[in-house]
Formats: sequence, C-alpha cells, structure tokens
Amino acid sequence: MPEISRFFGIVIAIYFREHGEPHFHAKYSGQTGVFSITDLKLIEGHLPKRVIAMVLEWAFEHREELVANWNLAVAKKPLHAIAPLD
Repeated sequence: MPEISRFFGIVIAIYFREHGEPHFHAKYSGQTGVFSITDLKLIEGHLPKRVIAMVLEWAFEHREELVANWNLAVAKKPLHAIAPLD
C-alpha cells in the first residue's frame, strides 16, 4: 500500500492505479474514507466524525504535498512521505 502518512491510528494512502478526481484514502479501525484533494471533503466511505476532522485538518496543512503526490502517483513514480498531524 502506498502509505504517505500515519497518525493517531489513521493511515493515509494514495494508490497508483486510480484515476479520476485527485483523492486520497484514510483508513482507521477497519473503516475507509476517500477524500477529494481539490475540495478537501469526504467523497466516499464512512469514518468517525473525530477522525474526519483530524484527516481534514492534516489535509489542509499539506494540500500542496497531496497534489504533488497525486501527480507522482499518476506518473507511476514513488510517493513522498508527508509529516503526520501533531
């Protein structure tokens, strides 16, 4: 799994084979949510509200890095790690 960050039990990943709207996946306790990088909102899946809030806080802080990693994924190049939420 192309993991790019991990914090408070949340794993953030971007998959190389996916296309369409730029997005990333957040996994927590057996649940998965898909978040739009463009709009920074949950577009698919279910996560606890507190987890969604933490993921969105992290994504707002690292939006440019998420866009850069999405572009790397589309080009099938290695992704860069992104600092976790403090």
